[in-house]
Amino acid sequence: MKLFTITSSIILLFMTVSCKNEAKKETEIAPKVEAPKPVPGTPIKFDSSKRYIYLTWDDSPQPPGTKVCKDIFHKLGVKATFFSVGIHAFDLHRKRSIDEIRNSYPEFLLANHSYTHGFKDKYKSFYTMPDSAVKDFLRMEDEFKVPVKIIRLPGCNSWVLDGEMKGQPSTEKVYKKLDALGYSVIGWDVEWRFVRGNTPVQSAEQLAKEVNNKFEDGLTVAPNAVVILAHDRMFAKPQYADSLSRFINILKSDPRNVFETIDHYPLIKYAVKDTINKKAK
Repeated sequence: MKLFTITSSIILLFMTVSCKNEAKKETEIAPKVEAPKPVPGTPIKFDSSKRYIYLTWDDSPQPPGTKVCKDIFHKLGVKATFFSVGIHAFDLHRKRSIDEIRNSYPEFLLANHSYTHGFKDKYKSFYTMPDSAVKDFLRMEDEFKVPVKIIRLPGCNSWVLDGEMKGQPSTEKVYKKLDALGYSVIGWDVEWRFVRGNTPVQSAEQLAKEVNNKFEDGLTVAPNAVVILAHDRMFAKPQYADSLSRFINILKSDPRNVFETIDHYPLIKYAVKDTINKKAK
């Protein structure tokens, strides 16, 4: 009887250890389930008690300014949109910079600022040849895999939103063609201006006051939303990079302020290209 009891105990112990080992193996080999990466243009829920800020930086890649801005945005935990230009990515290093922006979503969004920046700043020619202008945007989109149908026109503040179009008369033919193709065009509410030498005009405190005034006066294209325009190259020097950090920290000190990428602008059309939608399904 004792022998039977001992034998049974040994068998029970063996079975318990075996089960534990099997469970451990299953735990070890169980694949980790990662959350799907957000797709640009996916709708978000807006909070009416918040104020939405869209940092939109033009003309990337422009080293070292582009990297300086990205590093500051990342360090301070804010989202931003980079409207990029194809001819500025003339070497492997600069092309890689655009790839990094595209692959950093949802922190950063890559958007379209044309391939040639309006025929290299020849805006009159660019906007009087609307077919060529549209081809220029399409080339930028195709060559650099811009993930959203969101454009900023070079050299002018024009808007094409869901049910609303406005801008300079000279650009009308171009933005109407873009509207017919399903694109959104984004202008700006506040501009961080610069003078020769890419020196910012307003101080961080002055620009923050302009943003607050826009919110308080309601003088924005969309309610509770301010689009800020600046250029990457403005912040290449340390003293101006410090101004950018100070500006963001001032805005962050107000708990009402939320930073978002421009694909989450309230009045924007559905921004995702059909090809992206198919991949996401």
